[in-house]
Amino acid sequence: DSAGKDLYLHLGPVDDFDVTYFNGEKIGQTGSETPSAWAVPRKYKIPGRFVKKGKNCIAIRVFDNFGDGGVGGEDGLFISADEHGDKVVEKLSGNWKFKVEYMLPPKPQLPNLFWVPSCLYNAMIAPLVQFPITGAIWYQGEANTDRAYQYRKLFPDMIKSWRKAWGYDFPFYFVQLANFQKVKLKPSDSSWAELREAQTMTLSLPNTGMAVTIDIGEANDVHPKNKQDAGKRLALNALAKVYGKKEMVYSGPIYESMNIKDNKIVIKFTHVGGGLWAKGGELKGFAIAGEDKNFVWADAVIKGNTVVVSNSEVMKPLAVRYAWAGNPVCNLFNKEGLPASPFRTDNWPGITEDNF
Repeated sequence: DSAGKDLYLHLGPVDDFDVTYFNGEKIGQTGSETPSAWAVPRKYKIPGRFVKKGKNCIAIRVFDNFGDGGVGGEDGLFISADEHGDKVVEKLSGNWKFKVEYMLPPKPQLPNLFWVPSCLYNAMIAPLVQFPITGAIWYQGEANTDRAYQYRKLFPDMIKSWRKAWGYDFPFYFVQLANFQKVKLKPSDSSWAELREAQTMTLSLPNTGMAVTIDIGEANDVHPKNKQDAGKRLALNALAKVYGKKEMVYSGPIYESMNIKDNKIVIKFTHVGGGLWAKGGELKGFAIAGEDKNFVWADAVIKGNTVVVSNSEVMKPLAVRYAWAGNPVCNLFNKEGLPASPFRTDNWPGITEDNF
């Protein structure tokens, strides 16, 4: 019996803002003063004087500013006897009663100039062309994930157009999409993985570089907070390629080639630096497929500067994929601590191939 005892209410993220009550008493709120409030898990202390024996009432007043609002996933909904949530007193998953208190009238529909071709260029890039630049860094791609195959042409063409406007081939370094979204339990197709593939393909342009951030994203925030490591990895490219630090390792492992040996596939990489490294233990994130093109999780072992991938149930393997998901569980690095870029060895049709 928890009557009269202090408890803790865990709600998970609430999109966007909330004021929360327990038995009619306010126990906490999260508002616009909290950055990315829609992604912040809520935890409010319930003073023991509010807790009574038998039924208790929890009420959450939610304000949603844009898009789909409400309380987050069921896994985060519970009451605990301790602040850290280890001693669960009551799970709160299931159906809740709700009603819409008030809905703001829709605003007049105005043209969305953001999506008009050339609008951003004319407003934000063209005015800068009169100034000389040493190089450019670029952090974008989330909005293009549903058209990842188009990005194979769109992104390098944009780089070429900027270089043409300035009149010289300045360095262009970009950030590959970080991990985001819910972790998938089984290998599957992914538009986010296909966009990362398009970004990696852009390295075929001269004087380009890529910072891989597959290890520093956040499942619930498309704009992860760790920009320091992203910046450091961009800086490594500049130091090595522009500022004379040629001996510096500036990239994590990049897929180079594959070789099928019996029932195993041997993967070779560039940018291995001081050697390949499985951060935190055994290698994770590799999947393998045979003629049925059905990918299953694979055993992966580092041997020298290669990774040997296999699955005892796939006797005639044809392809390997690594970190092929929106938010993959993966841990291949080089010994300098730079993560390997996600990749696939196949060229089978992707889910965004026809989206333009």
